[in-house]
Amino acid sequence: MEPPARSHGTKQIRLTAQPRDLMAETARAGAWTASIVTLFPDAFPGTLGLSLTGSALKAGLWDLRVTDLRRFGLGKHRNVDAPPAGGGPGLVLRPDVVGPALDEARLPGPLVYLSPRGTPFTQATARHWAAAPGVTLLCGRFEGVDQRVIDHYGLEEVSLGDFVLTGGEIAAQAMLDATVRLLPGVLGNAASTEEESHSAGLLEHPQYTKPAEWRGHGIPPVLTSGDHAKVAAWRRAQAEALTRARRPDLWAKRGA
Repeated sequence: MEPPARSHGTKQIRLTAQPRDLMAETARAGAWTASIVTLFPDAFPGTLGLSLTGSALKAGLWDLRVTDLRRFGLGKHRNVDAPPAGGGPGLVLRPDVVGPALDEARLPGPLVYLSPRGTPFTQATARHWAAAPGVTLLCGRFEGVDQRVIDHYGLEEVSLGDFVLTGGEIAAQAMLDATVRLLPGVLGNAASTEEESHSAGLLEHPQYTKPAEWRGHGIPPVLTSGDHAKVAAWRRAQAEALTRARRPDLWAKRGA
């Protein structure tokens, strides 16, 4: 009897002790690469595997590599953490676990530890990472990572915002989404990144589309006038007004 034909929608997965290159079959030589060190490798690619970033990943426009930190754990139970020196609550990721993982996962480009005490991630950060060969991200957990790891590797600490998450995985996905969309070929229209929020130090202007009337609300007449100069001026004025009202910190930087 012949074995049943396999469905085209079925993907064969082989377990391995080595870190996975999630799209090794399609990644182009020299493609921009993100390397992630995490206790939860199954969190990736996550939303990065969807929509434009996912299509670009499958097309080999960028590459994603994930290293399971637990693989470097110590002892029978592969422990990765220990109580903080000097006492206190929680646990700290051990340097003799994180160090070997970084040695294996590190790639050319920024070497980053995702931390709530880090420098805020901005559009400028995304542009900087996109211009590099790639980025290596260490996702924190518990009370963080031993300071000696940060000092030894010169890790750049970067924060998603002024709040605390249970780990760095969600932050990593958000930062990589912002970065990958800037890579050549990921967005169908490169101009899309030129007028959006933060690209010129301003928030983006309001957007409208069909239908012309919706529940008593119409599209501003200038947008249907066909006068491109007036449209550009209107959008600029709207962007400036929104930035002044909602982000006075950004507006202040423009006059600095």
